[in-house]
Amino acid sequence: MSLKKGKETQCELCYEAYNKFFVSLDRADLHYLNVERETKIYRKAQHIFEEGHTPHGIFCIKEGQVKLYKNGFDGREHITRIAFPGEFIGMRALLTGRDYSVNATAMEDTMACFITKSDFFQLMIKYPDFSRRLMVALTTLLEEAESRLIALAHRPLRERLADSLLYLHKSFHHTSPSYPIPYLNLTRTDLANIIGTTPETVIRMLSALKEEKIINIKGRKIFILDKPRLEFIANPKY
Repeated sequence: MSLKKGKETQCELCYEAYNKFFVSLDRADLHYLNVERETKIYRKAQHIFEEGHTPHGIFCIKEGQVKLYKNGFDGREHITRIAFPGEFIGMRALLTGRDYSVNATAMEDTMACFITKSDFFQLMIKYPDFSRRLMVALTTLLEEAESRLIALAHRPLRERLADSLLYLHKSFHHTSPSYPIPYLNLTRTDLANIIGTTPETVIRMLSALKEEKIINIKGRKIFILDKPRLEFIANPKY
């Protein structure tokens, strides 16, 4: 699918991104952004960008979720981050002037708005508060990456799994008419690639959590039933 001019949703009505980044823009620049940004629908498993390619702008996620990952020598994906609505992807490469260091792929049908490099940098120059908000977002991502490295190096798999379920549930979850209770919806392979293990190990650990009535499972859907106990597993008081 090719990019097209996106007027489906005004930036100021995309509350996650607006409140996080664009709130300081005046009406004229918001209107310009609404007209000039481009919106694309990415189907599940479709690439948004690939490692080694040159960025020409930045993507802001409106709906869906995107995994950012590197391909390991073992052929497995090593997921470094999952991005949710209201978040930018490709920001580090754009700001540093380097090629993408990771791949970005839609985990489900996803809508993302594309802002060109020149428009994005003009906003940074004109609005110091916009630049400050970007720096806060980058700092938060760095802190999360550091915490993840420590967790992968030192924490048992069960703790890593519990922590990842809590993080994903807090950041983004689904509901539907059939399942009005919030749930996580991701493959066991993706979950394994997040915590650094095999899908078979994840399946066994999820089954154990289900037997303990901490979670429930229906197909790919994971429902958190006992959040306090899951929090204790993620951060046990030894």
